[in-house]
Amino acid sequence: MQVLHSMSSGSDTPQGIDRTTVRRVWDFSTPYRPMVIGFVILIVLGTVIGLIPTLAFRDIIDVAIVEGDRSRLNWVGALVVVAAFAAAAISLIERWLSSRIGEGIIYDLRDQLFRHVQAMPLGFFTQTQTGALISRLNNDVIGAQRAFTTFLSTVVGNVINLGITLVTMFYIEWRLTFLSLIILPFFIIPSRRVGSRMADITRESMELNASMNTTMTERFNVSGAMLVKLFGRPRIEADDFADRAARVRDIGIRSALYARTFMTAMTLVGALGTAAIYWLGGRFVINGDITIGDLAALSLLVVRVYLPLTALTNARVDVTSALVSFERVFEILDMENPILDAPDAAELTNVRGAVTFQNVSFTYPRADATSIASLEDNGGRRPPRHGPGSRIGAGTMALQHTPPSGRAGEEREVLHNLDLHIEAGQLVAVVGPSGAGKSTLTNLVPRLYDVTGGALLIDGQDIRSVTQDSLRHAIGVVNQDPHMFHSSVGDNLRYANPDATDQQLRDAATAARVANVIDALPDGYDTVVGERGYRLSGGEKQRLAIARMLLKDPRIVILDEATSHLDTENEALIQEALEVALEGRTSIVIAHRLSTITSADQIVVLDDGHIVEQGRHEELRAHNGLYESLYQNLLRVDVTAAS
Repeated sequence: MQVLHSMSSGSDTPQGIDRTTVRRVWDFSTPYRPMVIGFVILIVLGTVIGLIPTLAFRDIIDVAIVEGDRSRLNWVGALVVVAAFAAAAISLIERWLSSRIGEGIIYDLRDQLFRHVQAMPLGFFTQTQTGALISRLNNDVIGAQRAFTTFLSTVVGNVINLGITLVTMFYIEWRLTFLSLIILPFFIIPSRRVGSRMADITRESMELNASMNTTMTERFNVSGAMLVKLFGRPRIEADDFADRAARVRDIGIRSALYARTFMTAMTLVGALGTAAIYWLGGRFVINGDITIGDLAALSLLVVRVYLPLTALTNARVDVTSALVSFERVFEILDMENPILDAPDAAELTNVRGAVTFQNVSFTYPRADATSIASLEDNGGRRPPRHGPGSRIGAGTMALQHTPPSGRAGEEREVLHNLDLHIEAGQLVAVVGPSGAGKSTLTNLVPRLYDVTGGALLIDGQDIRSVTQDSLRHAIGVVNQDPHMFHSSVGDNLRYANPDATDQQLRDAATAARVANVIDALPDGYDTVVGERGYRLSGGEKQRLAIARMLLKDPRIVILDEATSHLDTENEALIQEALEVALEGRTSIVIAHRLSTITSADQIVVLDDGHIVEQGRHEELRAHNGLYESLYQNLLRVDVTAAS
């Protein structure tokens, strides 16, 4: 029990491996308690059966040989054989239970982590490094499983083995048993210090491995690889990666040396204790205090004391290190999701598509409220942060992507007291300088973020009062750079509607003006599009995204009409696709083209988070305000492009 106590002691590391962590690990094992109990029972049986050969050897020396009892010799020999078969069977069942518990814990942890992370708000992903997150889902989950199974099989098993062996030794000769326990402090004290150091080493190694995972994730995708090549930095990237890999190598060497030195020292201590037993036990035999069989049995049993002690002290080091993984897993599971369905949330049904902003204000959450610092760190390198809503290239109508929020002290209101009503079926164009809040406004509609003031209604219902699934089922989004999974065209389309038939896929592709492109691909709808759809041109990918949205058939469409950088042919095809996609639907379009702006039922002009102008095209031009300035600027761009 001293081992368990020291394992859960908060004094080992300042990082906080304490009784709370151990208790949470035990609570996590609740579904496996029956198997754990069965495992412990098998350990007890296996330990008792394991003593049979030793006691049989004692009986053979003191009784069978002395009395010349061949029958007893045969009977004892047969008992040893039966015990061997029983021990083998128990060992197999133990291994099955151990693997079932261990693999079950891996599954549960991964399942809970994946579900928890998937449900986190968008702000979590804007702050978190993908590689570090993947490391938690893979390496740390396995490390956490190792902590539990090591504790169960090594700690519990050896504690039971040690206890039963000591009872047997006390029964045979209590003085020699006490002697064997004198060196116990030489096992316990070093393990505390080594365990603390190994936990620190393990934590550093995990952080470096997570950092390398992040680097590989970012540099090995198409965009990252292209950027590295275009800027001529392959050698610099390789050197930086090699530096961190070398640190992991050095940590591995230090860890191995710590473990081997510790084990060697423990083995040496055990050997000295065994020698003392032989020496004193021999004197007891000479004096007639014990029999030769007793000494032989004690000589075998003392090994069964020191081996478990060595294993326990080493297991304490392993478990203390592995518990770091549980800490890192719990760190994510403990992070609260700020965007959850209300307990009484209702389904959003029979959607017409009216959207209302009632005095809406919004402030991006602080990074420490939406992410974990250890998931942001990049091996000590932090990219520069830009404040929310930074104005880059003011005077254009380009989309300003959702900016990263800073850490403490960087909160700033991005949208201010917006009042806007969009009738069902209306086409609303949102224009304004970069950083004005256009993409922030559209991100609030599918509740990627929650408003921090006022309310956002769909068909008169506050979107916080309906389930997120039903809300997002009613909304379709086509981004400026639509994401495609590294899968087939058909799989990417069916992501919107898994039950869609082949004919529905073809109808959607035809409506989106991309059917001919798909038919010309080597494997048609089975053609793999590559990571992020890099095997498709920008216009083809945009039209494929429109087809995917059509398969979803939402009542509300949010569109970043990113056609300004496409050639004339692609732009015309996308405009045709949009006419079909937006027909009869409520459409909120971050507008980039004159045709969309001039045909909109309503134009909303944003500047610095305020609605500064609102109306139809001719009305706003007559005001000669910001809209007219933006319009003239865009008109010059179109004339230049046409020439």
